[in-house]
Amino acid sequence: MIFSNFAFVVYESIYSRNNTIGFIGLGQMGFKMANNIYRKSGAPFVLYDINATVIDKFIELQQATSSSLAKIHIANTPKEVAQAASVVITMLPNSPHVEKVYLGEEGLVHAVDKDTFLIDSSTIDPSVAKSVAEALIAKGARAIDAPVSGGVVGAEAATLTFMVGASTNEDFDRAKPILSQMGKNIVHCGKIGSGQIAKMCNNMLLAISMIGVSETMNLGIKLGMDPKLLANILNTSSGRCWSSDTYNPVPGILPNVPSSNEYKGGFATKLMAKDLRLAVNAANDTQTTILLGTLAQQLYNQLSKTPGFEDKDFKTKITVFEALCLYNFIFIQQKAPSNHALNSKDRFHPSENNKYDHKRKSLKLTGVG
Repeated sequence: MIFSNFAFVVYESIYSRNNTIGFIGLGQMGFKMANNIYRKSGAPFVLYDINATVIDKFIELQQATSSSLAKIHIANTPKEVAQAASVVITMLPNSPHVEKVYLGEEGLVHAVDKDTFLIDSSTIDPSVAKSVAEALIAKGARAIDAPVSGGVVGAEAATLTFMVGASTNEDFDRAKPILSQMGKNIVHCGKIGSGQIAKMCNNMLLAISMIGVSETMNLGIKLGMDPKLLANILNTSSGRCWSSDTYNPVPGILPNVPSSNEYKGGFATKLMAKDLRLAVNAANDTQTTILLGTLAQQLYNQLSKTPGFEDKDFKTKITVFEALCLYNFIFIQQKAPSNHALNSKDRFHPSENNKYDHKRKSLKLTGVG
């Protein structure tokens, strides 16, 4: 990897591997998490990311805001991180990334030992979390899954919730003081993989509620309500939720959230679509009905494949409305005759025993790639 000529401090052998922390994955969430634990722990640090620019940015930030830096080493591979650090934290986009970083040719698994403790905070398939942890444990290391909730705001403020899957209480107890430097609520959900189950369920609910808040705010605005007044009413009434009072999708309602920054710097729609696919797959495997979860997955999947919006925050308001309209149109049309556009009298009305009921019952809702 090639980096700019910043005068960053380089890892020195006088620092023990046992008090060194490794961090892999400096995306929107990982960057802020790494910044918190680096500053609070005071421990020597080992970084790895395939994007050299974010490494430079991290080092620039430390140089600009701190006069007494702990040592920082830039690794060229995940394996090098495990060689230099006894505690390794990863924050990666999806299951294939996790498998490559942990189990690939230059993966962490090739340098772990009995002193290595690994924490994966990525949101991935629970089965992948289990298989990766088993491979690490077979090498003598200890590993947990600890996905997070709280968004970029929580990551920056170190108020995240960590949902921990750990095979023993000892592993959880070892992880808690580490995670407490990046979050506020550290919850032991059960065995390895259970943290991913909790996160999957949480993100499905979050996606559904964000669509609901977006529709609600849009309706009120279209009817002439002042958006700030409407948000204040919702947030002191029974409709209140995190999507309305902490991460409102309407620009100008809240400061320091992506909607007030052109939907930049938040949780990308493509990642929400990925999380919803995990939920849909789990529902199919367990034969569990998730109608709203499936609708949300299809909406975000379409949105994430729209050029220009794949990296926008998942609550991109205007495009959520457009996607909803598009999806509702497709939902009604796909069972109608191919050359017949439904007019207003043909559309489905819940209060009527109308002629499209049988079509709705036969329509199988499945996740889309």
